[in-house]
Amino acid sequence: MKRKILVTSALPYANGSIHLGHLVEYIQTDIWVRFQKMQGHECHYVCADDTHGTPIMLRAQAEGITPEALIERVWHEHKADFDGFHVDFDNYYSTNSPETRYYADDIYLKLKKAGLIEVRSVEQYYEPVKEMFLPDRFI
Repeated sequence: MKRKILVTSALPYANGSIHLGHLVEYIQTDIWVRFQKMQGHECHYVCADDTHGTPIMLRAQAEGITPEALIERVWHEHKADFDGFHVDFDNYYSTNSPETRYYADDIYLKLKKAGLIEVRSVEQYYEPVKEMFLPDRFI
């Protein structure tokens, strides 16, 4: 019986290099996926750089570049590392994509329409010089 299998690994964060701990997971998963394909199963190994969060903003600021420039550069570094270790993703992408935005918006709007989104006021610290609300790690 041919199985249809979708596989992913933990998404590497787009603020730094791939390290040995990351590679162990991806190589092990790649071996498992190759085995499934050799068994005749339809198996797709997908993954992406996780591009959202404070660490990316901080790294980009420290380097004097935009978060988007950092995300783009790190994606190429990660892809080169995976290629160098022969990790064979069927698709290696980025969460900073039009598709991610589309589906996140779509899911949110459907939940809102179904009455499953709660709206309430929250207090947050604000940095007037940078004109931004402060992430927890800044407090």
